[in-house]
Amino acid sequence: MFETLLSQVIVLSAVIDPIGTIPVYLAKTASFSPVEQGRIAKKAILIATIILLFFLFAGKLTLEQLDIEIAAFQVAGGLILFLFALTMVFGESKPHQEIQLESEKTSVAVFPIAVPSIASPGAMMTLVLLSDKDGYVMLDYLGTTVALFSVLLVTYLLLLVANDIQRWIGLTGAAVISRVMGLILAAVAINNVLFGLQNFFSTSFV
Repeated sequence: MFETLLSQVIVLSAVIDPIGTIPVYLAKTASFSPVEQGRIAKKAILIATIILLFFLFAGKLTLEQLDIEIAAFQVAGGLILFLFALTMVFGESKPHQEIQLESEKTSVAVFPIAVPSIASPGAMMTLVLLSDKDGYVMLDYLGTTVALFSVLLVTYLLLLVANDIQRWIGLTGAAVISRVMGLILAAVAINNVLFGLQNFFSTSFV
């Protein structure tokens, strides 16, 4: 149980990328006071949590309603995650890419901090893949929820001390960490593809 929880924390840390969110947060809240920055961070985390929990608990049900095979979704989801990981490794880093997104001050907590910086497409897809497995019971949902809350809590705490971290690692440091997370995510994505293919062939030829 502990190993599964730790594995999910690592995977979710890779797709949510708490460190990579810091430059985006600082760039979009530079004109706000420290008190306002804290409120924006809290609101962004809350919105991201609601969105990600929806994908965790409703993703499998949505697949069942659409009559989509688990193996097919695992392969498709793995390929999408892999492409997402490639953009993290070879394309513009997450900090550079998302800082360029324009947003109004009144909605900065929603966009681009909550979405797509924290609740990214990769994070949504990962939660669906984690919950879309045979024999996934309520205890498993609880474990994944704990893992998700742990990563989001770390993200929130990092945002609260974002100014200090930015001075320490700089924008380049955040970009390097984001690319390392991309490599980890690529490995996870390939594993999902292989697992989906294994499930497909094992059920097709039984």
